[in-house]
Amino acid sequence: MGDNNHKKGLEFLKDWGAAFTNWTERRIPDALVIVFILSIITFIFALIWGFKPEVGLGGRSFGAVQAWGKGFWVLLKFAMQMCLIMMTGYILACSPPVRRLLDGLAGWPNEDKPWNAILLMAFFSMIIAWLNWGLSLIGSAMFALFIVRKNPKVDYRLLVAAAYLGLGCTWHSGLSASAPLMVNTPGNFLIKAGYLDTTISTGQTIFTAFNLILVIVIILVVAFLMRAMHPSPEKTFKLSPELADRIKLYEAPERPTGGLTASQWMNWWPGWNIIIFVGGAIWMAWKISDVGFQKFVNLNNINFFFLMVGILFHWRPWSFLKAAEQAGGAVWGIVIQFPFYAGIFGLFKFTLLATAFTKAFVAISSPHTYFLIIYWYAGLLNYLIPSGGSEWAVTAPYLLPAAKELALPAWKVVITYAWGDMLTDMIQPFWAIAMLAVVKLEFREIMGWLFLVFIVYAIITSAAFLLLGFI
Repeated sequence: MGDNNHKKGLEFLKDWGAAFTNWTERRIPDALVIVFILSIITFIFALIWGFKPEVGLGGRSFGAVQAWGKGFWVLLKFAMQMCLIMMTGYILACSPPVRRLLDGLAGWPNEDKPWNAILLMAFFSMIIAWLNWGLSLIGSAMFALFIVRKNPKVDYRLLVAAAYLGLGCTWHSGLSASAPLMVNTPGNFLIKAGYLDTTISTGQTIFTAFNLILVIVIILVVAFLMRAMHPSPEKTFKLSPELADRIKLYEAPERPTGGLTASQWMNWWPGWNIIIFVGGAIWMAWKISDVGFQKFVNLNNINFFFLMVGILFHWRPWSFLKAAEQAGGAVWGIVIQFPFYAGIFGLFKFTLLATAFTKAFVAISSPHTYFLIIYWYAGLLNYLIPSGGSEWAVTAPYLLPAAKELALPAWKVVITYAWGDMLTDMIQPFWAIAMLAVVKLEFREIMGWLFLVFIVYAIITSAAFLLLGFI
């Protein structure tokens, strides 16, 4: 009886979510087309606001093209780091120990109550992303595939949307958050440039009561909202046999039996993996003792850690190699699209566009409304520069001085920016590319659900950052 009342009372959410998803599936183009459109829009903005008044249209056009081209390749290192995060996350997620864990968890929901599978997927995605967003991105996609195999009545599109929540709701408030980790690094570029006097401890950002309470509220509200939106059985988008045939979970290659050649023996001997892992563990232990844990936690060392764990968990070189080969298929979109986002980054960094945008927002702000304004500003800009670290590098040099003029503490700017950067992640296709490659869906097929979550998320977090201006 309770389940029937639950369904009837929330039927409008089910229909609304399905309608949005169907609309976006028909109207929203592929992620590559979106980045082309965003590049053109940003180029037009640069023509209007990116140059001094005395510069003519010809000079503006040529200058904008120069800025776009200058930025096109500046994020290659970061793009490689992102590819490695996704690949190491994929490799670890499909390793035998993690597969057994995910397979066991996938059996928890009642098959006859598919909305509980959505609840589990949402909690998993957001909690794991708080710990490490790279593992969540691929691990959640893998978990979704385990869930749908044991819960065939679940709506597959909604399940995948729930798997993406960690990247849109919690990652930049957690232990792998770009901005909070950056400002906590001694000698960071903001200190060298004079924008900060000293480091800002994670005790003032990630581990503040404000941040932790907001994380808990968002996880609970969003998870139960996703559960409530599960369609009725006749409207459920189930995993079809044709789509299931396209989805191939990684299966470790079988070890050859009988007499092995020298090359086969070396390819399958676990000793190599153990030796490499031990060497990596010794280096990490030394590095942590040398610089301290907080300084050790950066993008390169996170990749190193997950790479070493992936090597150990796959146990044999050939198994690890085949997992890496399959993982490579998940990053093609990043390789192709990241330079175009870097070009958008160049239009902001190498023209006056970002400064013009900021002056407009700061001009209408006050000490009580500044955090709400930069929260939305960070969210809007994130749609054009979908990299938390890169966007922070662009915006911090004027967000921090503006806060100082308004006599506002820098730690509040950092935490506001971090949450603002997440605001539009769930309706931004860029970081979904790798996940969608695994689950064989397109972004427009899940955007309807995510847009509804975005509305609720935006209301709650906007209220929180308006409150932050008064506390």
